[in-house]
Amino acid sequence: MLLLVTNQRDITMDYVVAELQRRKIPYFRLNTEHLPQALCTMSPASKGAWSIEIDGRLVTGEQVTAAYFRRPGLPSIPTSVGDSGERAYAQAEWSCFLKSLYTRLDGAWLNAPTDIWLAEDKPRQLLLAHEIGFNVPETATTNDIASVRKVADLAATTVGKPLRQALLPGEQERVIFTTRLGDLKDTDAAAISVAPFIVQHEIRKKYDVRVTAVGDRLFATAIWSQEWQETEVDWRQGSRPDLKHERIELPEAVQEQCRELLSRLNLRFGAIDFICDEAERLWFLEINPNGQWAWIENVTGYRISEAIVDELEKGARG
Repeated sequence: MLLLVTNQRDITMDYVVAELQRRKIPYFRLNTEHLPQALCTMSPASKGAWSIEIDGRLVTGEQVTAAYFRRPGLPSIPTSVGDSGERAYAQAEWSCFLKSLYTRLDGAWLNAPTDIWLAEDKPRQLLLAHEIGFNVPETATTNDIASVRKVADLAATTVGKPLRQALLPGEQERVIFTTRLGDLKDTDAAAISVAPFIVQHEIRKKYDVRVTAVGDRLFATAIWSQEWQETEVDWRQGSRPDLKHERIELPEAVQEQCRELLSRLNLRFGAIDFICDEAERLWFLEINPNGQWAWIENVTGYRISEAIVDELEKGARG
C-alpha cells in the first residue's frame, strides 16, 4: 500500500490519486489536519508497529511499501477543546506523533521530510550548483548593505528575494516575489539589517525554465515570462492564465548536472528553476524539493503524475 501524506486541499495530490486509481494500486491518503479525528497507536516492537484508523479505513506500518510526503496540514484540534493552553498542548502532541511516524518511514519516502528540509537551504543549493558546474549568478546572502552594494556594483541591475519565507501572514496575506532593486541609499541600511535575504545579479532573460525531475526523468518547460511586464522579473507574479509554456529539451550536460544535484541532495523529486539568457545559456536559480507540478502537467501534457507513481512503485519493489 502507498501512503500519501498531504492535506485535503492539495490538488496536486489529486493527480497522483487519479493515477493510482487508474492502475488499481491500493493507497491511503492521510490528510494530516484530520489526524485528531483518528485512532492511532504506535508500538516500540518494530518500525512497522503503528496504525491509523480514520473514517472506517485502517492503515498499518506493515502495509506501507512506499510513501509520498507532499504538503501536510497542521492537525486541527476539535472545538470541544476550548482552553488555549490545552489546544496548544494537543497540537504539539499530534505534531510529535507525526514526526515519529515520518522517522519510521525512512527508506520508504519518495523524498524523506528530513531530506526536504535540508534541501530547502538555498545557500547550500547555490554552493552545490557552483561545485557541480552550473552557471550561477553573482550572489550574496546577507543583511549588510555593504555586501549588497558589492554585488550591485558589478551588475547593471540586481534582484532581491527571500532566503526562505516568501509568505507574509496576517489579515492580508502577502507573497514576497523576486524584486528588482533600485539605487541603494545609506538610509536603507536599517531595513536591510532586519533579516538576511538573497541579492543576485539580474540575468536578462529570454525565458524562464522549470525542470521537474522525477528519478532520472526530467520534464523541462520554457515559461515565456518576458511577454508580459508583470512576469518579467518573477513569472509567478500576476498569475496570468495565458502565460505561454513550452516543452524544451535540455542540453545533455545540464541534464547530468540536474541528476547530480538531486543525488547530492538525496532527492528523487525536485523542481529546478533556471533562467535562459539571450545567448541561450542556462543559469541555475534554485531547487524546490517539494515543488508544485500539476499545472505543468496540465499545460504541457507531460505525464509527471505517471512518473511519480512509477518512482513510488520502484521504491515499493526495492
